[in-house]
Amino acid sequence: MHANQRRLNQFYAAFAKLDADAMATFYAPDARFEDEIFTLRGHEEVTGMWRMLCAATRARGADVWKLRASGVEAGAISGKARWVADYRFSATGRLVHNVIDSVFEFDPQGLIRRQRDRFDFWAWSRQALGAPGLLMGWTPLLRRKVQAQAAANLKRYLAGGSA
Repeated sequence: MHANQRRLNQFYAAFAKLDADAMATFYAPDARFEDEIFTLRGHEEVTGMWRMLCAATRARGADVWKLRASGVEAGAISGKARWVADYRFSATGRLVHNVIDSVFEFDPQGLIRRQRDRFDFWAWSRQALGAPGLLMGWTPLLRRKVQAQAAANLKRYLAGGSA
C-alpha cells in the first residue's frame, strides 16, 4: 500500500471522529478544495471549512454522525475515495445521507494539494432543505443561494465568530 493511500485512510479515520485538527495536517499550504457548495483556496480556508463543519456536527448532530470511506486508492500523484456521510444538517435539523466521490492530487511530501468532491446536489438539497430542495434543488438559483450562505458562514467562522 502506497504511503498516500495510508494517509487518506488516516484522513478519513480522523474525519469519522470529527477531528478537524488531525484532518488539517494532511493538507498542503497551497491546498485547493472544490465541491458542489465550496470553492476554497489555501490551507486556512480548506481546513477552516472542515473545522467549521466538524464543530457544527459535534454541537448539533453528533448523535447521528457516521462516516464510512471505501475504495480508497492512492499513488504518488493522485488518489480517490468514496465516502458516505450520515448527519444532521445543522441549519435545518434534517437528516442527510450523502454519497461523495473524491479525487485527490498530492504534493511531493504526500500532502493534499487538491481535493475535488462530487455529490448529487439535488439529492442533498431534498434531504437537507426539505420542500425548497425538492422544488428548487435542481436549479442554479438555489445552488448559488446555498453557496453564498456557506461562504458567508465560513468567512464569519474564520473571523472568529460562529457559523
